[in-house]
Amino acid sequence: MIRKRTILGLRRLIGPSLMIMIGVSLAAPVLAQTPSAHVSCETISSAILGRSVDYCVALPPGYDAGTDRYPVLYYLHGLFEHAQSWSEHSGQQTWESLMRQGKIGKFIVVMPEGGKSFYVNSLDGHERYEDFFTQEFVPAIDHKYRTLASRETRGITGVSMGGYGALHLSMKHPDIFGSASAHSAALIAKFPDPLPTEGRWGFYAKVLQEPFGSPLNESYFDANNPLTLAEHPERFANLKIYFDCGDQDRYGFDAGAKELDQILTSKGFPHQFVLRPGNHGWSYLDQYLHFSLEFHSQIFSQAEGARAAGKRDSQ
Repeated sequence: MIRKRTILGLRRLIGPSLMIMIGVSLAAPVLAQTPSAHVSCETISSAILGRSVDYCVALPPGYDAGTDRYPVLYYLHGLFEHAQSWSEHSGQQTWESLMRQGKIGKFIVVMPEGGKSFYVNSLDGHERYEDFFTQEFVPAIDHKYRTLASRETRGITGVSMGGYGALHLSMKHPDIFGSASAHSAALIAKFPDPLPTEGRWGFYAKVLQEPFGSPLNESYFDANNPLTLAEHPERFANLKIYFDCGDQDRYGFDAGAKELDQILTSKGFPHQFVLRPGNHGWSYLDQYLHFSLEFHSQIFSQAEGARAAGKRDSQ
């Protein structure tokens, strides 16, 4: 932009003829613009939910100018957040920075609005978010955007409530997702009986009542709990899993993360787990989000490599 203004100024001051004489090209280009990533936000009409759902999509550099298809990563936000939280905080910046540095490949990131759903079908059947997500949302994204529509090139990640959702959805639907990751997942092993109405447990009971009933239906919660689903890893045998949590997590989710690690380890299921220094929320993600992005990128790269090799062998 600076160069363009300089050339226009010279044109006005000395005229086009003299500009040619002194070697200034009238067609001097603006400094080359490299393709940039960008976020667009849309809505999808859901017959299952009976309403529209907001979502945002981060498209990698070069998407608009090309015809290539890309792997896709679904990012699920935490409680009290929304579809734009990724770009309002450091998510977009981290993703773009890693691509510029060559630490990850190009892939699409999709960020749906999840409300307080925990990304499950609610006990009362009013909010069938899981059905919406798997039956309507993923197919709609594959139709609207140039995705590589296979489980190997489709991953899911999230933070806190979204980490719970990412593990839950991937363990229940390994035919849809080939990789899953979670930061500070809202993993709770067991509730005290009786359930307190104050403090941390009172907070849990309040935020969980929308999807899991009021009073809390513990059997329904257990049925959807990733800690319960992890007891049967044969049901998601080919799923690649990474998760981490802060050792000072203010909600105590580090205990649930360690338990998930113990369950998967006892079952001989390969996975990656790290307990990292830190607390909860974006102060934690600012430091560690890059680990999940790099994890998924590596899996996507392997899948694309296998796909390319398969094409060569068939020729």
